[in-house]
Amino acid sequence: MGERRDAAERICATLRRSGYRALLAGGCVRDMLLGVEPKDYDIATNATPAEIAKLFSRTVGVGAAFGVQLVLLPEGQFEVTTFRHDGPYQDGRHPSFVEFCDERTDAERRDFTVNALFYDPASKDVVDYVHGREDLERQVIRAVGDPVQRFDEDHLRLLRAVRFAARLGYTIDPPTKDAIRAKAPRIGTTSAERIRDELVKILTEGGAKHAFDLMDETGLLEQILPEISLMKGVDQPAEFHPEGDVFVHTLLALDELTDPTPTLAMGVLLHDVGKPQTQTFEDRIRFNQHEKAGAEMALAICHRLRFSNKDTERIVWLVDQHMRVGMTPRMKESKLKRFVREEGFAELLELCRIDCVASHGDLDIVTWLKEYIASVPPEAIRPKPLLNGHDLIALGYTPGALFSEILSAVEDAQLEMALSNTEEARAWVMSHWPLPGRGPTP
Repeated sequence: MGERRDAAERICATLRRSGYRALLAGGCVRDMLLGVEPKDYDIATNATPAEIAKLFSRTVGVGAAFGVQLVLLPEGQFEVTTFRHDGPYQDGRHPSFVEFCDERTDAERRDFTVNALFYDPASKDVVDYVHGREDLERQVIRAVGDPVQRFDEDHLRLLRAVRFAARLGYTIDPPTKDAIRAKAPRIGTTSAERIRDELVKILTEGGAKHAFDLMDETGLLEQILPEISLMKGVDQPAEFHPEGDVFVHTLLALDELTDPTPTLAMGVLLHDVGKPQTQTFEDRIRFNQHEKAGAEMALAICHRLRFSNKDTERIVWLVDQHMRVGMTPRMKESKLKRFVREEGFAELLELCRIDCVASHGDLDIVTWLKEYIASVPPEAIRPKPLLNGHDLIALGYTPGALFSEILSAVEDAQLEMALSNTEEARAWVMSHWPLPGRGPTP
């Protein structure tokens, strides 16, 4: 038993000693039954928020109106929620009020049966009021009760159903899937931030291809990312893309993601987003400058989904630069070294590998670059500057725009191994940028 589970069970024991019912609840029980270490442990109890606060030295009432207290322990924070029944949902996210209730009623207001299980640490029994354990065995995601009602309560559940099915490799129960299809347009009423967070989880938790297949089947993809839907039917030249159209290629690329960063995952998703609008039929099918068009579209998508400026910059850069990787064997040494030392280059190289595996399968460029990076010492890729602005002033140059031009040229020469020390650099500068009244240095 891990430290966090032990701490969660101690919370339950403290509540029981005071006469309350206390159970582990939700996703942690699901994961325990699947043999997966839960990321978080939530507790459900019949103690009220005020009663919970009296029993623990450190608590935070993050949602007292909804029966939620955070209990803070050395092992971390734990969400302790009073069994509750939700009133009508009027905004597609929050109930208008909650009423405290018994555990069965609490289970029946949850989203999916596999997330509505309880575990009693005292008896070591799984408490299942909604046949969630049966659905785990059948490997099915099924809404608790009426799926239409569950999705009307919180529209993000439309996307969460897809995420759980993809992450677990499950199917979606037909009535639940039909309800998602019928309610798909309602996902647009959910905040961009919540959709973004769910989308990032879909892309990084595993099963992204399965998720996007489900999103396409249910109409969610067209609502959330119409730019990806437009990839369907956009043919590619068979010699480079024997796998099929741009949509098929993108989904195969998603299937190659292994524990990716959010920015890499989004880069893979959007790397060919510019192809539909740049497709031409000349000597063959071409997508001239699709990476540039894609970068502009990626910028718009990231803004729409409220990605941070930092993540947006990286995602757009990955889309913009992914075709440039193929040019690296022909680059000047200085340009190549500048390129591979870019902060996001490791992600870009992985994107390139995924792109190749999902298409023609030729990894020669990726292999060449990995061998090149391994063969060049870090100090040769990012060498200590031979000159700075003070050195140029000492040589007699006047500060201004010319300084950056000179220092950049010196670094290029250094990266090309044409200059190796400060004296050589000074002489080289004087010969290339003679000062007035002085001839070039011999």
